[in-house]
Amino acid sequence: MSGNLTLDSYIGKVVQVMTCDGRQVFGTLEGYDHSTNVVLQDASERVFSTDGVTNVPLGIYMIRGDNVACVGEVDTELDNRIDFENVTVPPLGAIWEMN
Repeated sequence: MSGNLTLDSYIGKVVQVMTCDGRQVFGTLEGYDHSTNVVLQDASERVFSTDGVTNVPLGIYMIRGDNVACVGEVDTELDNRIDFENVTVPPLGAIWEMN
């Protein structure tokens, strides 16, 4: 990380990590390093599908920095008000076609 960009203000807070492969992992940020490797406590992956949303518990979880696309703080009050049992998401379409 460079300049004023730092994850220090997120330590001890619930964050969402979007990975380069499209996963969404939530948990309390316990630590990170100069390569943006992140360690989450009480982590879970939120999986969206046409059948609804599933939270897969992961426990203590580390994500390699080269797979971190974005880290953001979660508004837990707002997140708790979302009725994920009734949320469905259609699959993503292809970005490009391989010949």
